Amino acid sequence: MADNESGSEADNGPDLIYEKFDHYAVLTMNRPHRLNALGGDLRRLTREAVADMEADPNMRVGILTGSGRAFSAGADLKEMNEQNQAREGERNTMGYDFKEAMPFSRARKPFIAAINGLCIAGGLERALDCDIRIASSEAFFGLFEVQRGIMPGYAIHHLARMLPIGDALYIMLTADRISPEDALRMGLIREILEPEALMPRAVEIAEKIAANAPLAVEGTKFMAQQWRQLQIDESYRVGQWVSRTVLNSEDAKEGPRAFVEKRPPNWSGQ
Repeated sequence: MADNESGSEADNGPDLIYEKFDHYAVLTMNRPHRLNALGGDLRRLTREAVADMEADPNMRVGILTGSGRAFSAGADLKEMNEQNQAREGERNTMGYDFKEAMPFSRARKPFIAAINGLCIAGGLERALDCDIRIASSEAFFGLFEVQRGIMPGYAIHHLARMLPIGDALYIMLTADRISPEDALRMGLIREILEPEALMPRAVEIAEKIAANAPLAVEGTKFMAQQWRQLQIDESYRVGQWVSRTVLNSEDAKEGPRAFVEKRPPNWSGQ
């Protein structure tokens, strides 16, 4: 089953391709002209696909991947710059709604991230929200938000719950590019595969999970995620206050603007 929403600006088809197979579904982020940045209709279509999976008793596992050479580049900075210009002189009151933006860990059914390429910022956070992560040898990882004058979103709350805190802070504070080998060492991913072997391995894992008792699988995931997300809503509440302070800074406007203008940012610390 494929989503038939209207196509993207580069005529690549819908922003998300949603396909159902025997007991698993594949969700392919499909904005290759924007490195699958999380703009356009991608968030909405993802929520709808996850909701459809949850309602379908035949669907037991989801696989999330990307089209082209990227898994996802995260927030669409061109769209962010346009929004900043439209709101010029107004205070940004936006906060992150992770329950909507990151639906995979809160779903009853498990999700596998098949990371096919570049996986940075909100794209990496989408992968973090999945239950199992495997990656192509051509993938790389990073949280580059501090280079744009903004903060990581979901990762601020979750990365240190998943990795040793030194590794988590290194990724978030340096904005360094993380190789698949380092990601494997840190526990960010479970396996590294050659590009042509990535999706077959994701399907193999999905089929192994789908062969097990559905309620036992869902209950096991629920308890594992319950521990990982203990008191996470309180973290989100505090994070919204901190994020709004940062988002309303001059640096938060300068970062996307410098990106669009292809120049180094001029930080003011304000």
